Amino acid sequence: MLKQIERAYELYLRAASLLQPLLLLLIRVYWGWQFWQTGWGKLTNISKPIEYFTSLGIPFPVFNAYFIGILEAGGGILLILGLGSRLIALPLAVDMIMAYVIADREALGSIISEPDKFYNAAPFTFLMASLIILAFGPGWLSLDTLIMWRRSKKQPVPASLAPAG
Repeated sequence: MLKQIERAYELYLRAASLLQPLLLLLIRVYWGWQFWQTGWGKLTNISKPIEYFTSLGIPFPVFNAYFIGILEAGGGILLILGLGSRLIALPLAVDMIMAYVIADREALGSIISEPDKFYNAAPFTFLMASLIILAFGPGWLSLDTLIMWRRSKKQPVPASLAPAG
């Protein structure tokens, strides 16, 4: 009986694991699109983020407004494609952490006492999506995986492993 339960559980785990690439794809595409829209919105109406960054006392507000706009728009495209996913997920996560620290300090300060303020703040889902991709990668359905697969097919056999002759 115990063996049957173990087999059933193993089957369940294999089936559940098949959801991982699809879930990672959905997270990348949806939140990549959201990052792209947010960044593109900043870039196409750059005076608003410059004004906002200036009001927050952010140093070099013009540079930072362009930088964040390009990071979010470009990072969103990279997430959608699954290209350099883990590399871009880190600066996007830092971007969202800084959004909490600089622009939504009240939500950040209430992470323990009133967690609903923290997870209802605008940066939360962007931050979670970035952290998921950073931790788990882009999944099988990505250009990152395709590139790794193609590179592994083209790798020459090291001389130490080549047959003598």
